[in-house]
Amino acid sequence: MPRFDHPELTVDPRTLDVAPPLRAALPAMSEPVEQPVVTAPLDEPLVAVEHPNIAVIDAYHRAGWSAARSGTWIRAGAFDRLVAAVEQLPSGFGLSVFDAWRPLELQAEIYEAAYAAPGLPPGFVAPPSADPERPPPHLTGGTVDLTLSYEGRSLALGTGFDAFTPEAAATAFEDSPGMVRDLRRLLYWSMRSAGFVVLNQEWWHFEYGTRRWAALTGAPPLYGPALL
Repeated sequence: MPRFDHPELTVDPRTLDVAPPLRAALPAMSEPVEQPVVTAPLDEPLVAVEHPNIAVIDAYHRAGWSAARSGTWIRAGAFDRLVAAVEQLPSGFGLSVFDAWRPLELQAEIYEAAYAAPGLPPGFVAPPSADPERPPPHLTGGTVDLTLSYEGRSLALGTGFDAFTPEAAATAFEDSPGMVRDLRRLLYWSMRSAGFVVLNQEWWHFEYGTRRWAALTGAPPLYGPALL
């Protein structure tokens, strides 16, 4: 399973405010999310991720995955919230997006690669369901995988992208005061205040309008499967 590692970067701690802890803020939830999309999904277009403070890494396409497409796309409503998140970051910080909307074929390719060897617990990669009531989160266009950047450089917040290890959990560094913990808190609270929820197992994975988002917020799911 290829990983997309980005250099750790020493950030001046004076640029950071002390953010609240994460552990109590994150309700426990893992795959599968049982709540189906039962109401009419929101008819909202996919839009390209383009913003001066949001870098697009296009990770799977650049890594040569056969089903990956060039460009990074997200639902218009989720993009508006992504912009809201980046615009509240401290000076010098931005976002770097690994991945957002995925076609079902790419979801299947990633799932098969991730679970080809035994031992990976469920919850890291959603099954490639073609059921329109139970779409994987990336297929909806309401999910984005991302990290912080600082002065234009992407930050590896304790692990690389797609590092399916215990250290990838959003709260893995909560008992280790330091820059990784503080930057993960900064990323989480910036995205949460813009309306996203995090997948607990993956610090980089945030959702808006999906079935997981609905289960955690009490709202109905907004998005069904999306086609580009």
